[in-house]
Amino acid sequence: MVTVCTVLPPPERPRLDAAADGCFTTLHAASLRDALRAARRKRVDALVLSVHACRGEELPAVARFVREFPAIPAVALVSRHDRDASETLLRLGATGVRSAVDCSEPAGWRRLRDLVGHPASPVAARILARVVPALADATGDVRAFFEAIARLAPVLATVRRLARHLRICPSTLMSRFYRGSLPSPKTYLAGMRLVHAAYLFGNPGLSVSDVAYRLDYSSPQSLGRHLKAMLGVTAGEFRRRFPFEVALERYVDLLIIPYRDTLRAFCPLNAGLWDQGPNVTRVSRAG
Repeated sequence: MVTVCTVLPPPERPRLDAAADGCFTTLHAASLRDALRAARRKRVDALVLSVHACRGEELPAVARFVREFPAIPAVALVSRHDRDASETLLRLGATGVRSAVDCSEPAGWRRLRDLVGHPASPVAARILARVVPALADATGDVRAFFEAIARLAPVLATVRRLARHLRICPSTLMSRFYRGSLPSPKTYLAGMRLVHAAYLFGNPGLSVSDVAYRLDYSSPQSLGRHLKAMLGVTAGEFRRRFPFEVALERYVDLLIIPYRDTLRAFCPLNAGLWDQGPNVTRVSRAG
C-alpha cells in the first residue's frame, strides 16, 4: 500500500482520508520538519502539502525536502481560491514542487488519487520493470518469488520470514533451490535488500543510520557488516559506487541471467513437484 505523508490543516485531513478510498494510506505530519523526519524513518511514497498550511518561513523546508528526497513526489493541494493561495503556489513552484491539484471540486480528489496512489517511480515497480523481462519465460512460481522479494525485501530480513509469507516451509524452500543448482533464497533476498539500500541511498537526505533503520537492520554497523560481507565495501563506498541502476543491473546480471534456463522449469512454491532440476517430474496422485 502506498503511504502518503501530508502537511495539512486539521480540517482537511478527514477529506484526504476519505479520498484515499483504499488507494493509499495517510501519515499526517504537523509540520514540514515532521514530514522530513517521517521520510527519514518510514516508508513515504508521496508528500501532499496544503498551500493554506505553508507559511513563508516553511518554504526553505519544502525546498530541502524536494532536494533531499527527489524520489518522493511532492504535490501542492489547493482547497480554496484566494490571493494568498495563488502567491504561495507560485513560491512552492520555485522550491521545486512540480505538481498541484485543485480540490475545490470533486474531480480534484480523483486527480490526487491518480497522482499519489500510483507514484511515478516506486522502488518495487522499478525493480520489477527490470527483473520481469529478464526472467523471460520463467515459471509463474519464479515470478511470484521475485515479486515477493522485490516488494518485501525491506521488511523481510530472513528466509524464514520470507518462507512464512510464501506459505512454504523454510527448509523446503532452501532445498528446492539447492536441488535446482541455483543460488540460495538467502542470496536472492540479501542481494535484493542491497538493491533497496541503493535506492534509499539515492536520497541525499538519508544518512547511513536512516537507511539501516528503514531496512530493519539492528544498527548502522549491522548494515555495514552486510555490505562488507557481500561486496567488500563500506557504506560510504557503496553509496558512491553503486547507485540504484548499477545495483539493479548487477543483481540481474549475477543472479538471474546465468540461471534463466533453469528458471524456465523451476517451481519453488509448488508442493506437487519433487524434482526441481532441469527435468521436472510431477508426483502422481494415486486415487
